[in-house]
Amino acid sequence: MNSERLHRLMTVPVDFDIKGSFVKAWELFKSQALLHVLYMMFILSIQGLTVIYFQKYMILYSALLAPPLYSGFFLVANKISRGETVIYPDFFGGFRFWLPLVVISLLGQVLVALGLFALVIPGIYLAVGYLFSLLMGIFGGVDVWSAMEWSRKLITRNWWQFFALMIILIAINLVGLLLFGVGLLITFPMTFLVLYVIFEDLTREVFSEEEPSTTRELEP
Repeated sequence: MNSERLHRLMTVPVDFDIKGSFVKAWELFKSQALLHVLYMMFILSIQGLTVIYFQKYMILYSALLAPPLYSGFFLVANKISRGETVIYPDFFGGFRFWLPLVVISLLGQVLVALGLFALVIPGIYLAVGYLFSLLMGIFGGVDVWSAMEWSRKLITRNWWQFFALMIILIAINLVGLLLFGVGLLITFPMTFLVLYVIFEDLTREVFSEEEPSTTRELEP
């Protein structure tokens, strides 16, 4: 994507209806509820096995496997939004972008940690600002640093609303965890589906003008 069109992201209205985004995300979830739950069970199984048998390698799971695994929800949401048939292997599509997703995730975590260690507030600012970084990496057709920076720039234009969204997402996952962890089968996928819905709504006008590519498939 050329820089001129990326800069158009700084002109589109950055406002969204949180409740409406949850409603749209719920529709995406319901359309493939069984597959979402099965995939989430798979993720929880991998995490559980890692904690029980390979606890000292948990950091490797978080760094190398979590980003592409979690991004599977974004890719499936994109296919559902485009009216395409979804099959279970589609959830593993994040591994096609393994390297950039891992680097984006690692770099983002390092910068957030440094911000928290320094003055706390910069870390919170970046944690919110990077909510779209993986999505930019997959659908934006940009390099790692650009994915992070355009995410930050876009979100900064309405940072407080995104901060409220992040608090809500954390809260619903805590509720899911308190329900003996079973609630996570729904709340965790919903976290990524909500982010996808908002990202798609905010970037559709700009990204739809680009030629189709293997990494940018946002618009039907």
